[in-house]
Amino acid sequence: MQQASVAVAVRVPSWFSRRRLLDEKLSDLHKCTNLNHIHQIHAQILKAHLHHDPFVVPKLISALSLSHHLSSAIHVFNQFPQPNLHVYNSIIRAHTSHQLTTHAFNYFFDMHTSGVHPDNFTYSFLLKAASTSLHLIEMLHAHVVKLGLYCDIFVPNSLIDSYSRCGSVGISAAMKLFMLMEERDVVSWNSMIGGLVKIGEVDEACKLFDEMPQRDLVSWNTMLDGYAKAGEMNKAFKLFERMPERNVISWSTMVCGYSKAGDMFMARMLFDRCPVKKNLVIWTTIISGYAEKGIVKEAMLLYDKMEGVGLKADDGFLISILAACAESGMLGLGKRIHDSIKTCRFRCSTKVLNAFIDMYAKCGCLDAALGVFSGMARKDLVSWNTMIHGLGIHGHGEKALELFSRMVHEGFEPDKYTFIGLLCACTHAGLVNEGRNYFFAMEKVYGIVPQVEHYGCMIDLLGRGGHLEEAFELLNNMPMEPNAVVLGTLLGACRMHNDVDLAKAVCEHLFKLAPSDPGNFSLMSNIYAQAGDWLNVANVRMQMKSTGGQKPSGASSIEVEEEVHEFTVLDQSHPKSNDIYQMIDRLVQDLRQVGYVPKAYV
Repeated sequence: MQQASVAVAVRVPSWFSRRRLLDEKLSDLHKCTNLNHIHQIHAQILKAHLHHDPFVVPKLISALSLSHHLSSAIHVFNQFPQPNLHVYNSIIRAHTSHQLTTHAFNYFFDMHTSGVHPDNFTYSFLLKAASTSLHLIEMLHAHVVKLGLYCDIFVPNSLIDSYSRCGSVGISAAMKLFMLMEERDVVSWNSMIGGLVKIGEVDEACKLFDEMPQRDLVSWNTMLDGYAKAGEMNKAFKLFERMPERNVISWSTMVCGYSKAGDMFMARMLFDRCPVKKNLVIWTTIISGYAEKGIVKEAMLLYDKMEGVGLKADDGFLISILAACAESGMLGLGKRIHDSIKTCRFRCSTKVLNAFIDMYAKCGCLDAALGVFSGMARKDLVSWNTMIHGLGIHGHGEKALELFSRMVHEGFEPDKYTFIGLLCACTHAGLVNEGRNYFFAMEKVYGIVPQVEHYGCMIDLLGRGGHLEEAFELLNNMPMEPNAVVLGTLLGACRMHNDVDLAKAVCEHLFKLAPSDPGNFSLMSNIYAQAGDWLNVANVRMQMKSTGGQKPSGASSIEVEEEVHEFTVLDQSHPKSNDIYQMIDRLVQDLRQVGYVPKAYV
């Protein structure tokens, strides 16, 4: 009788199982963003004596950098006795991703001192850190040439991309490098075309696009984006029709282009016909387009539809839509979005809350803006600046100044935008002495050198307050050339206070800067009309006609029952224009009865 064999289980040692599990965790560690998980693996690495392992350390540094714990990543690097190339590359990349350019280059110099030679990855990381510094990019370019790293196409492609971020000067260097390349791939062509598109050289980009031996979807979308940003939607549409394939970026670009061009019919048609799954970007584009044009009902319907298909708003969506609401004065949609995110308990970031403050302030709801501001757990400088500016433009100058005092008391350092808000607040509230004090304190107390915008605000403040001679003296003593906006501001003050002689002096400067601006001629004509100097009124009108210019009509808008209505001078397009003009006539009669005399405008 044959004895049956008995299977005997072989027990795997526990240390082997633990190490195998750790190896599995380490394989994807560099992609991990969960800080608690990273700390657990770090503890296991220390326990297994792997904190000096050149394979493990770069992964740990990358993970800590991704989870925004750069100090811990630096500590891990410092614990490594003799860093090799991969360890240096990981710490350089970590600092690059956090925009710490100086620190990234310090590690690069330390790497040279230690005798470790950089490779193609080192230079690609440093080129990203160099950002728009042409001097640093040229230095790295010289290193690449010296080390003979051109053979790896990855490096010259990175150089082209970096040069392209430096404007027109950089594009020339990028094109020179591109033409010298013996071998180019689709990335080389795309980087060069993208650089030309960024500086508005769409025709040059088109020439390269036509010469490309091979195109991918990025090539088509880059060229499409160039036409859309240039406002050449006919060319964009022709290119769109030629595309062998389209993705959601292609459709979003077209929707955005037509929205910016004011053609919401085409924008909506393309949005509705988009066959690919619509992401949050394309929804943001179309809703923002309607919001910017003041088409409230469509914007709200689309917002509801977006929520209905299960898409939830993110920071980018909210900031874009709220900016559009602020620009068009569309309070209804802004409130609707605010209510919606309260209902779903969306945790707003500081940037989103700042956008709400800006929207409410620009739409005239200061109580709502102050409510958002007061409820913020973490305010940044933008929060304070936005609230100060909001109070200021609505005439609450003293409250704006009080808020500034609170801001400084809580340890926030003001910047140039803070003082623009303060000076505007003083201007709208007529606080001339306070404005003078803040203007002179900018540099003396806070070390902020006044820019042309600050001088413009100060001249506006002095001009409105009747201190025209002082305003003109400040204009003449500006350390930079005054622009047309500053001169126009002073000219407006001259009209307000009927100072014809000073207006003539200002106009001499202004007509040199903007010789064909019809608004300046119109303003000067009105100044002469107020003074009863009809001969000069006729002369100015003749000058205006000789330039061929015509002042565009001013427009006013108001939101009524979730619809924005826009009006221009002598506008008859509104369906209730007769009723509106009858009401205006009644208001004029009532004003005349209480003694109001309108100024003479021509």
